[in-house]
Amino acid sequence: MARALSVVWLVLNLSCTQETPASLSQDDVSATASAVDPGPRGGPPGAGGPLAGLTADQQGYFNAARARFGEVDSVQGGIAGEAGRGLGPAFNANSCAACHAEPAAGGTSPHPTLGFLKVTNPQIAFATLDRLPGMAQIVPSFITPDGPVREARFVKNADGSNDGGVHDLFTIAGRIDAPDCHLPQPDFVTELKNNNVIFRIPTPVFGLGLVEGTPDSALAASLAATASARKRLGIAGRFNTTGNDGTITRFGWKAQNKSLLLFAGEAYNVEQGVSNEIFANERDTSPGCNLNPTPEDATNLYAPDGTLKGSANDMSSDMVNFAIFARFSAPPTPTTASASELNGQKVFASVGCALCHSATLTGPGGDFHPYSDFAIHHMGPGLADGVSQGGAGGDEFRTAPLWGVGQRIFFLHDGRAGPRNGGLVRAIVAHYGRIDHCVGAACQSEANAVVQSYLQLRSSDQQDLINFLRSL
Repeated sequence: MARALSVVWLVLNLSCTQETPASLSQDDVSATASAVDPGPRGGPPGAGGPLAGLTADQQGYFNAARARFGEVDSVQGGIAGEAGRGLGPAFNANSCAACHAEPAAGGTSPHPTLGFLKVTNPQIAFATLDRLPGMAQIVPSFITPDGPVREARFVKNADGSNDGGVHDLFTIAGRIDAPDCHLPQPDFVTELKNNNVIFRIPTPVFGLGLVEGTPDSALAASLAATASARKRLGIAGRFNTTGNDGTITRFGWKAQNKSLLLFAGEAYNVEQGVSNEIFANERDTSPGCNLNPTPEDATNLYAPDGTLKGSANDMSSDMVNFAIFARFSAPPTPTTASASELNGQKVFASVGCALCHSATLTGPGGDFHPYSDFAIHHMGPGLADGVSQGGAGGDEFRTAPLWGVGQRIFFLHDGRAGPRNGGLVRAIVAHYGRIDHCVGAACQSEANAVVQSYLQLRSSDQQDLINFLRSL
């Protein structure tokens, strides 16, 4: 599939020019890029397996947790092939692996349909799956066959106060296992007209145990080491932290979650509607829609016959299994080897990309290479979504880890950069943003000087940098 996609991506290029002004406007910045994203590289998935050095027992736990990650949920667990229980009352998907699919379970949004390819956005099927006759729901306009898996958030509530929360695409109303639920879908048509909807796409979970285990002091030292170089380019950066103990949070698009367990519990509740031991309450209490005792996902010591279950995996909740799967997952394996890729690696550092996308961090097991500082940065008006999470404001985002980027297809927090508009090249130039005659951190992206440096490169060096990214 990846090789076929590359053929399509080769014709998706931004306008080319060798002349780049010293200062760029938001309107003309994309017209100065001359590289072409070749698309996801071919070959086997470079991720999805267990972390090196696991014991036999840990590897067995990882394998069982990966299977749980792919379990499909229904409302009460009584539908063939949908053994999980607790779906809804509202949901975006019926399993973790439905969204975290490419290039393997634990990754990001599945590849879309492109011409002769036959892979379709899985969210479209949820409008009709397990529905009673005549009870199909509407697929929102922003969920398309060739687009990314998305969640939707509303920026404001009807009274003008801040919202920022996830509004799930579908409800269990009309399903065969929830005939008395009548919960309507959100009014996305109106909210889109009011410019009140922003999107997020799934973040990969590969290698996140290394990130979770990295001491705060190591993250702080890494950020401090680049402080002078970042200052010269107008790059700030700070960590999102917890309100209680002040430690660094590092998971999610705005680094809003502290731990993989919290990350998994929140996602299970928000994306699938399954209450659990961290998020124990249903998000909606409409009559006829709450069909299980809460929490729906919990520690379970006993088998149906009353005997004690025999393994940690069996006794642990789904939420714990999801966290274990992420914690024991190996990081993506790069394939950087060609002369172009090796030069692109040097260019990546020389133009300043590596000042935020830090190549190396030191965790409990030694060095690893996430290409992120896990700090949050002001990304300017072009990428701002108006949503605050933890200490991250409306235009601040965590530096997205670039390991594994070579086998992804959609980029940026909302998936706006993809195969139909330049892919990685579009993602790079979208880092540029500013508001003229405006003063303050939110008026421009911290990446502006780096993007300008990239656009002033020779065409061959721009292309080498893209080729390097596709080798990660």
